[in-house]
Amino acid sequence: MTLPPGTPDLDVLDLLVSVAELGSLGAAARRHGISQPAASMRIKALERRLRLRLLDRGPTGSVLTDPGRSVVGHARLVLEAARAFSAGVAALHAADVPRLRVAASKTIADHRIPQWLNALRVSCPEVAVSLEVDNTRHVEALVREGAADIGFVEGPHPPHGLGSRVLGADELVVVVGPAHPWARRRKPVTLRELATTPLLWREPGSGTRDTVWEILGAECQPAQPAAELGSAVAISAAARAAVAPAVLSRLIAAADLTSGALIEVRVAEPVVLSRKFRAIWRRQSPPSGPAGMLAEHAARLESHGARHW
Repeated sequence: MTLPPGTPDLDVLDLLVSVAELGSLGAAARRHGISQPAASMRIKALERRLRLRLLDRGPTGSVLTDPGRSVVGHARLVLEAARAFSAGVAALHAADVPRLRVAASKTIADHRIPQWLNALRVSCPEVAVSLEVDNTRHVEALVREGAADIGFVEGPHPPHGLGSRVLGADELVVVVGPAHPWARRRKPVTLRELATTPLLWREPGSGTRDTVWEILGAECQPAQPAAELGSAVAISAAARAAVAPAVLSRLIAAADLTSGALIEVRVAEPVVLSRKFRAIWRRQSPPSGPAGMLAEHAARLESHGARHW
């Protein structure tokens, strides 16, 4: 079925609707980015094509005639259908865009994911990435539930029931504020001292908490927390205020250590405070495509970075 002769273009119908909405040819012309004489010529051409007078033009503006109001009503339906058509085509294009759902623990999201995603964008610029940030336990849950194609977590052990790959290690440091008594001590703190001292802790489910708790628990039952805080930023602030010592990723503490806002407390050897960064995935769906490439970029960048630590 072909369109009948005299069917107007969508652009001029849109212009006519704008005249109806704004009350003048000049305002409609500005909306459409054309001059007023050009707008007037297009409306006159539409009137000739339809053989109807659509506007009464006067010094104070343009008023729709009765036929003009009817044409505007029909035009709105046509334009609505055209917009729905365009949205449908756009949705078809969007469906063809490769998508990657990533979940990452907070430390990794803040200090590692930007570099990893930048490397992925260089090799796969067409991939649309969404990132969910939470603590390690919740990231593991997102991967198990299939809400994320790949996850990145830190902790002492691989998560149960998931595939994983170690990407690198993250050094942990004991820090205090300048006003804390430990800031002036010369003797390294022992593992037992650290274990029996109330510390600033992340919330349950944090990879940092799990790692430190396991290390301290090998010596004795750790003391009750001085406070449980939901972010490393909050822990850093509390440590700077000398509320209690904290164990933080060096990545997080670096700026405050450089400025002197935090003081690093040496730990007696042979204790090594560190945790592993891992990529995780559902065992039945090993990472491939963009997810696999992201894991490879992460492993490569971590390996490169490790040589400079």
